[in-house]
Amino acid sequence: MFVNMSVIPPSPSTDDYAAQLAANADDTIFDRDEPISLFVEWLEEAKRSEPNDANAMALATVDAEGMPDVRMVLLKDVDARGFTFFSNQESAKGEQLWAHPAAALLFHWKSLRRQVRVRGAVERVSAEEASAYFASRARESRIGAWASDQSRPLSSREALEARVAEETARFEGEEVPRPDRWTGWRVIPQQIEFWRDRPFRLHDRLRFDRVAETWSTSRLWP
Repeated sequence: MFVNMSVIPPSPSTDDYAAQLAANADDTIFDRDEPISLFVEWLEEAKRSEPNDANAMALATVDAEGMPDVRMVLLKDVDARGFTFFSNQESAKGEQLWAHPAAALLFHWKSLRRQVRVRGAVERVSAEEASAYFASRARESRIGAWASDQSRPLSSREALEARVAEETARFEGEEVPRPDRWTGWRVIPQQIEFWRDRPFRLHDRLRFDRVAETWSTSRLWP
């Protein structure tokens, strides 16, 4: 099969690499004993430079046959416990997480030329935590959570809009509660890797591995 290589950007030149270096020239950027504070710093930088959704992350899971699956979701909380996101637990990712409670995350901030990879076990958040976040969402988003049979076949866009209208009418003049099927998950990191762009593909990689209540660090070859 012929592939039109003109759609693929060319490899950077020496001058291109020189121009890229400035954003990641700080040699002290990896001077950390634990990864969460470093992640928060990078996310704060990304919020100032990314055009949208600096908290977007790829979530990788596996299905019942061991086939990997991946999609973009939004990080909604991060602390020493882990990385939290919310969704319908009857969706494809919800069913996969029920069966195999482990996941990998990837943050890619093109404006910073940086990545963060996270791997670990997954736990459901408490009902109280899920309800508190659900209540903070726009009313239309809460109605959408009731209307959507996420990941199930949909006959048409009109069928979705009709379901949204039904749920909008049902909750007219009332608060929209959290559906039982809507919850959150927390990825408890066992490993976090920070990657930053450096010239000529000689990138910097720093990996944190959890050891009991502390972290060990190691540099990786690019």
